[in-house]
Amino acid sequence: MTLNTLPADGVEFIGMIQPRQQSEIHPASGPAIDPGYLIASAQAHDEGGFDRILIGWYSNGPDGLQLAAHAAAHTKKVGFLVAHRPGFQAPTTAARAFNTLDQLSGGRAALHTISGGDDIDQARDGDWLGKDDRYARTDEYLSILKSIWAAEGPVDHEGTYYRIKGASSEVRSVQSPRIPLYFGGASDAALRVAGKHADVYALWGETHAQVREIIARVRAEAAKHGRQEQIRFSLSFRPILADTEDAAWGRAEAILERIRKVRGKAILDQSGARHPQNAGSQRLLDAAALGDRPEGRLYTAIARETGARGNTTALVGTPEQVAEAFLEYYDLGVTTFLIRGFDPLEDAVEYGRSLLPATKRLVAQRLAQRVQVAAE
Repeated sequence: MTLNTLPADGVEFIGMIQPRQQSEIHPASGPAIDPGYLIASAQAHDEGGFDRILIGWYSNGPDGLQLAAHAAAHTKKVGFLVAHRPGFQAPTTAARAFNTLDQLSGGRAALHTISGGDDIDQARDGDWLGKDDRYARTDEYLSILKSIWAAEGPVDHEGTYYRIKGASSEVRSVQSPRIPLYFGGASDAALRVAGKHADVYALWGETHAQVREIIARVRAEAAKHGRQEQIRFSLSFRPILADTEDAAWGRAEAILERIRKVRGKAILDQSGARHPQNAGSQRLLDAAALGDRPEGRLYTAIARETGARGNTTALVGTPEQVAEAFLEYYDLGVTTFLIRGFDPLEDAVEYGRSLLPATKRLVAQRLAQRVQVAAE
C-alpha cells in the first residue's frame, strides 16, 4: 500500500501505540520505555487487522523511529506511521532514516508530518520559529525529502532554511515510488502545505459540517498543484464501545469522571490547556461549544475537559453503531480512521475483534451500492 492507495476493502485503519501504558485515565509511571508493553500493543494491532500504527512525537519521549524498528521486528504485517517534526533533523538524514526503517520493516514505513502547534513545546527542542515560519520550513523540508527519495543521483538545494550540495540518494525505500506522507495541521498555513505535499491529510474528530468544510479547503489547496484527486483524508477518534448503547454512554461518562480525578481542574487551568495555540485543538473546542453530544454519536465532553490537547473526541455506542457513524464520515470523503482507546491495549484488541470488521462490512456494502448505481 503506497501513497494514496487504499486496502482492497476500501478503508484504512490506523491505531496508536505507546512505549508504556498511559492515557488520560492511566497516568504514566515507571521507566519511559516498557519493551514488553510496546511489543504487546504492536502485536495486538497486527493481529487485529490494523493497517498502520501511529507512533507519536513528544518533546520528552523516546525516539519514534527506533520504537518503530523494534516493534517491526516483532510484527508481521502492520505498518508504522511515525510522527516527525521538521526542523530538528536535517531533511537529508531524515530521508535516509525513514528509508532505512522501510527497508528493515519490509516496506511498512510512513511519515506523519507535525510542524508543531505549541511554542512552549517547540522551545524544549530549541525551535524558536513562529507558526507561519514553521510551516514555510516544512514546505521546504518536504520538498527536499521528496527530491531525495525520487532522485537517481546527488541532490542540490538552495533555499531559505536549507542549503544542500550533493545529497546522497543511495538508501532507497521498498515502497514505490516512495513512502507515504501523512500530514497534520489545521491553520491556513498548514492547509497550504498539505495541499502541496500530503498523500493523506489528517484531522481530529469533528462534526460533519466541520469535516465537509476542511476537506473542501484542503482539496482547493491541492487543486492549485493538480493534486485534488490524489489526496486522501484521515479522521481521528477515541471510540468508546459497549454491548449496549446505554452501557457505552455510561462508560463514556465514567471515563470523563476518571479524567477529572486524574487531572483536576487546577492542573488544567495552570497549564493553560484551555487556551491551545494550535488550530486543530481550537476546532475541537468549537465542536465542544455546541454541547457534549453535538450530533449523533459524537461526544465532545472529554475534549472540553482536557482543553482538546490532542485527539480527544469520541464516538460512543455499540460496535455496529460506531461503525455506522464511521460510514457517515466515509460518505463525506474520509477513507482513513485513526483510532485509539482510553484503555489503549484492551481497546485495541476489542476494536480488532468487533469495530474493524463491522466497519469494513458496511464500507463493502456501500461500495457495492455505488457500483450498482454506476451500472444503471
